[in-house]
Amino acid sequence: MSRRGLDFWYRLGRLLARILIPTFGRIEVVGRENVPPYGPLIIAPNHQSNADPGVLVYAISRPLWWMAKRELFSNPLNAYFMRAVHVHPIDRDGRDLEALAWAQETLAADRALVLFPQGTRSPGALTEGSDGATYIALRSGAPILPVAITGTERIRGVAKIAFHFQRLRVVIGEPFTLPVMEGRLEREVLHSLTDQVMERIAALLPPEYRGVYAGPKTGRTAS
Repeated sequence: MSRRGLDFWYRLGRLLARILIPTFGRIEVVGRENVPPYGPLIIAPNHQSNADPGVLVYAISRPLWWMAKRELFSNPLNAYFMRAVHVHPIDRDGRDLEALAWAQETLAADRALVLFPQGTRSPGALTEGSDGATYIALRSGAPILPVAITGTERIRGVAKIAFHFQRLRVVIGEPFTLPVMEGRLEREVLHSLTDQVMERIAALLPPEYRGVYAGPKTGRTAS
């Protein structure tokens, strides 16, 4: 697919998100001014539901690139549209070197890459973060933009959205960078930095959404 074709489908998806989300929900976005207008960026949100990507497209004006589990690309038609809206497949075993290289190239091209640090959905409260987003941030040097999403955990289908207006809220924090680290990354260091990323997200969430990052002893750093 040509770059023009990719841009068309992404713009169409963004237009639909900006029409449908405020039509079927009441959405508040806080902190849009914190989004850098250009340059490499890792967007790190909590992950409540399958509605989160559409909400992020609505909330953040920059074009977004994504990574998603390879199983979603098994159907050729689905794979076509996933790639058309800037989504790249990744194996969830943590050893997908091709996908990691793609992420590095995406950031080197000054794009905004969305990485859900939890690695999977956790409706209602934060669970322990995985290290993939942290690893990519360390290797690329790209700043991280923490984002907190609430309300999407109550979305269970189009019919429910249409008949029950959901209150959605997106809080965009200030970007930050991880310390520069040379050489081999020790697992304990990587875990600790991942917890720091998760704590930045937790700080933007209401207390009841913070889960394992709710107290002063949080995540794996407390174990």
